Amino acid sequence: MARPNPCNPTIPHLTRETLTRLLLLSFLSSIFYFLGIYVNTTTTPPPPLTNCPNHTLSSSSSPTLDFESHHSASETISTVDAVDLPKLGFCPSNFTDYCPCQDPKRERRFRTGAMAHRERHCPGPEERVFCRVPRPEGYRSPVRWPESRDRAWFKNVPSTRLSSVKKDQNWVRVEGEYLVFPGGGTSFSTGVKGYVDGIRKVVPIGSGEVRTALDIGCGVASFGGHLLDYNIVTMSVAPRDVHEAQVQFALERGIPAMLGVLSIHRLPYPSRSFDMAHCARCLVPWTANDGLFLLEIDRVLRPGGYWVLSGPPINWRTFYKGWERKPEDLAAEQASIEDLARRLCWKKVAEKGVIAVWRKPTDHVHCAKKSKLWKTPRFCEPRDPDAAWYEKMESCITPLPNVNAIEDIAGGAIQKWPKRLNAIPPRISSGTVQGITSQDFNKDNQLWHKRISYYEILLSSLPTGKYRNIMDMNAGLGGFAAALSKYPVWVMNSVPWDSTNSSLGAIYDRGFLGTYMDWCEAFSTYPRTYDLIHANGLFSMYVDKCDVFDILLEMDRILRPEGAVIIRDHVDVIVKVKRVADQLNWQSRIVQNEHGPFDPEKLLIVDNSVVLSSH
Repeated sequence: MARPNPCNPTIPHLTRETLTRLLLLSFLSSIFYFLGIYVNTTTTPPPPLTNCPNHTLSSSSSPTLDFESHHSASETISTVDAVDLPKLGFCPSNFTDYCPCQDPKRERRFRTGAMAHRERHCPGPEERVFCRVPRPEGYRSPVRWPESRDRAWFKNVPSTRLSSVKKDQNWVRVEGEYLVFPGGGTSFSTGVKGYVDGIRKVVPIGSGEVRTALDIGCGVASFGGHLLDYNIVTMSVAPRDVHEAQVQFALERGIPAMLGVLSIHRLPYPSRSFDMAHCARCLVPWTANDGLFLLEIDRVLRPGGYWVLSGPPINWRTFYKGWERKPEDLAAEQASIEDLARRLCWKKVAEKGVIAVWRKPTDHVHCAKKSKLWKTPRFCEPRDPDAAWYEKMESCITPLPNVNAIEDIAGGAIQKWPKRLNAIPPRISSGTVQGITSQDFNKDNQLWHKRISYYEILLSSLPTGKYRNIMDMNAGLGGFAAALSKYPVWVMNSVPWDSTNSSLGAIYDRGFLGTYMDWCEAFSTYPRTYDLIHANGLFSMYVDKCDVFDILLEMDRILRPEGAVIIRDHVDVIVKVKRVADQLNWQSRIVQNEHGPFDPEKLLIVDNSVVLSSH
């Protein structure tokens, strides 16, 4: 039999069995095809891929991201889901100026000796108020800086007591719809400009050597406001007293200030923080209790820093009649101050008019030797000189760091402003801030400049001057404030008091202001005093300490209407915070950070956070 030709194959014969199999296969294929079409048309199609790698978000195109999911850590923050609760309402109208830790009703429970009743006394869990602090009737968007330094809306701080009591001293006047601040004060007989000009003759104001100042008993902070012309930032401090709203006036003007008092505990600042401390007729008993209060000023003054005192008893021979006090009492008071300053090794620089100026030594080498001859206050036993959160003051001299040579400055020399802004802080270069190197500092600076550029996209109002008073709730090394220094803003750099490596001293080295803080408590300020609040990693830090609801409610209290918030944290935390933000009726959205959608850190952006209705 001949073989079949492979180049000319023959078609095999189709049997009935083969044909049946082919028909069955075709039928089954058709069934599965039509079934697939049916399923695809009855299910939701997948969403388009909008968030690609390296895609940046703009304020107009930033999608709200949903991360409700798949992250087990979202249950680690203690709070009740806001979806199960109604929107939080407003407190009664008499809570307009509610300051939880400086409440006049609560302070009546505490003794008045040494001004102890004016210290921080925060409510316990059973006393906390769970409502939003309302704004005053007729509240308006604050006057913008720099006009706000000279005037503010009266209805934003509707208090006439100070303008009435201090009418002859020109602190503040009510003129139509405005509060007007002419720059007067108890000791400013020629106005604050003439007063500062007198100080400039003996203190190097304007040279860059003095950058950070402390003003005790600040009034409406006209002194600190005027020093801004010389690139000096001033922590203006006053208690909540019978004049009611001094600190509130200051913050409404856009001038740094906070509630505080010299009493029992240290001021909430590190040692060696301020280049200058000032008190104008603040009636502080400087030499009482073994000089306790002046010793506290000595603690926070930088080596070589200046102390400026004006008013009684300075130059009492000239002014005692106007002060309506006995000359012998004033003489004894000034002699006592002079003696204590000498035993602190301060050098008196000048006394002219109502102003006297002393200077702190740059080290304690000579002072330690003199202490053996003079009856000086003892040097404090080993104790953290920077610890200042509910730390009691002691009647002892806080020792300065050791120096290698007599011409050295204890703790390291500080560069003049503005070089000081980005120079390596001495506390970092010396290793005082453990775990932070000079390289870490420089990287942190670069990081925050990049982040601020991204924030400018998310908050288009950031470069426009809308925000003046800014709170950084977890300031780190101050990189956020440094990156914002190109704008007409000031930043309150808060550092949690129990953070592992306290960096607040390094922040002051850079020429910024700040304070220790426990965000499980209320901040020492009035409501509606910050335009922008920034919280980087804060809620993760407080996971096991207090409720996220309490922290957000405090942020709501101190945030100005139409203010903004940037919360930066892990996505699991941000989701929880967003739920409570919704309960507070905040207008918020979750967006990716500058690294794109695959970074687990996200941002919660709040803009124009308080709705129009406040009652």
